[in-house]
Amino acid sequence: MPATDLSLLIDAALEAGKIATRYSGTQAQRWDKPDGAGPVTEADLAVNAMLGDRLRAARPGYGWLSEESEDTSERLERRNAFIIDPIDGTRSFAEGARTWAHSIAVANEGKVTAAVIYLPMRNLLYAAARGMGATLNGEEIKTSACVDLQQSEVLAAKPTLDTRHWRDGHVPDFGRAYRPSLAYRMALVGQGRFDAMLTLRPSWEWDIAAGDLIIQEAGGVCTDRAGQSLVFNNATPRLNGVIAANAALHEELSKRLDLSGPGIGA
Repeated sequence: MPATDLSLLIDAALEAGKIATRYSGTQAQRWDKPDGAGPVTEADLAVNAMLGDRLRAARPGYGWLSEESEDTSERLERRNAFIIDPIDGTRSFAEGARTWAHSIAVANEGKVTAAVIYLPMRNLLYAAARGMGATLNGEEIKTSACVDLQQSEVLAAKPTLDTRHWRDGHVPDFGRAYRPSLAYRMALVGQGRFDAMLTLRPSWEWDIAAGDLIIQEAGGVCTDRAGQSLVFNNATPRLNGVIAANAALHEELSKRLDLSGPGIGA
């Protein structure tokens, strides 16, 4: 069913883009979530409501995990679950920037089988179904062929370069760039626009589920910071960071990281 689910996700993502772009990010009502969990806007909630109605009606047997919905244990009883971030990069959206995304995925028994990352303001729609490859606006994409870490461009937040995260305190001399949406960072690696991405902080499933499949189907490797395969729809929906790249760069990054070091804040 991955292909059927993917068609559903693409249609839902396009509708989400229509809803979100009706709002002016800087004018949209905005609230701060409790416990420093970040901002949410009326656009996030409108998109979440539409996705909930549309996707659950189409697949009533699937569980539901979304950043903007109250979580329940009901999803743990389902073989399939939607994993949704209505707007990834809400701060960017609220500032009127263009680098925010809708991230929509289906996981079957913990593994993502269909995924979409859509940036309506950039007209970029990344999609993948398990065993069927990954695409950008309908064209096949592949991860970068770069195998030299020193020549690579890595998407990572600045704290990742702290010496405490690297073996013997030695930070590899790679180029660093950043995008505010974690889903977009992963999509860019799948596209081959950047060679790798790295986040060492605990990562919410809704930020990374879609990107995990897109990278894999584009020929890359995507794991947590300890090199373990990502498994989704967990009782606590947070994973131990992400390392994503082609196989050679992934191995090199994994060798260089000090896995005994802290993950928070990187």
